[in-house]
Amino acid sequence: MFLAEVQNAISEKKICILIPTYNNEKTLKRVIDGVLSYTESIIVVNDGSTDSTPQILTQYPQISVITIPENKGKGNGLKTGFRKAKELGYDYAITIDSDGQHYPDDIPVFVNALLEENDDVLLIGNRNMSQDGIPKKSSFGNRFSNFWFWFETGIKLEDTQSGYRLYPLHKIPKKYFTPKFEFEIEIIVRTAWRHIPVKNVPIKVLYDPAERVSHFRPFKDFTRISILNTILVTITLFYIIPRNFVNNFKKKSFKKFIKEDVLESDGSNRIKAFSIALGVFIGLSPFWGFQTLLVISLSVLFKLNKVLAFVASNVSLPPFIPFIIAASLFLGSPFVQGDSNILSQDLNFELIKNNLLQYVIGSFILSTTLSALAGITTFLFLNKLNPENN
Repeated sequence: MFLAEVQNAISEKKICILIPTYNNEKTLKRVIDGVLSYTESIIVVNDGSTDSTPQILTQYPQISVITIPENKGKGNGLKTGFRKAKELGYDYAITIDSDGQHYPDDIPVFVNALLEENDDVLLIGNRNMSQDGIPKKSSFGNRFSNFWFWFETGIKLEDTQSGYRLYPLHKIPKKYFTPKFEFEIEIIVRTAWRHIPVKNVPIKVLYDPAERVSHFRPFKDFTRISILNTILVTITLFYIIPRNFVNNFKKKSFKKFIKEDVLESDGSNRIKAFSIALGVFIGLSPFWGFQTLLVISLSVLFKLNKVLAFVASNVSLPPFIPFIIAASLFLGSPFVQGDSNILSQDLNFELIKNNLLQYVIGSFILSTTLSALAGITTFLFLNKLNPENN
């Protein structure tokens, strides 16, 4: 895109450039000057800087400056900037770090990608983390973040930690729970949960040890990020995946749902059969309270179909529980001493408590047998429908 086209697009799409900064006096002026080549729609959030940042910002009366008296973290700075951007009537905000690692001349990359989408999208700059000069801890942290983002959203990205991003201001969540570096993880995960596409765009990156000032605290911030991911994974397993499954089911007829979400879902017939088998095994095993967590985690670990495994795990729905208990106790009775005449007793959890070993052994026999049967039956059925998908 030519410069004039970029400038027109920024104006028409109501895009602003948001620059959060904290003690980056060495690079801040260069970043602002570079952005001004494309637009004066700039919001700088001075997050309690104690260096010469305030003096630098006085040189730019044409831009909006928000000053936070005391440093409260990057996440808080971004949230403050987003609120200001919406107040000023902007629909999108491109965030660029002030430490000099991002090139302002990559702004057209974001603008062009937004125009091509023709819809709301959250774009994240994809840095080449394998190039010389990239700290190993940054490369590892990015891979770590990419994995958990994929687990929590199902979206595979090559870079989830870059601060160079384009946000659709009216589609991102309005309230957040994290104030510091972990905010940038929270916002992309929760935006993806709202069914807004999250994609990478290629950008350049510069790591200059002589200029760059990083405020990332390895132990404290990594701990905060780990805690956040634990919470997000829990929400994913117990709310997001079941919610999406129910919504997909509601939107389609039963026949269409089976065809598109089950028969034509990703994976070979063999993978689908193993997924069903895993779900049945977990659903019938004595893992009460942890079945959803286990079935999704194991599906991810073994690269199985999470939807099919989750559906199959619901074999232990409440109406079937008495039959599962009875069958488990019956199958386990030959292996332990005690009363094997369980069918003459009331089927309840007190009975399980008094015959725990009998129940555990029997439930594993039942789950193993029926999971194998379900897997084989599923494979034969799918192979008959689509023999080429093996």
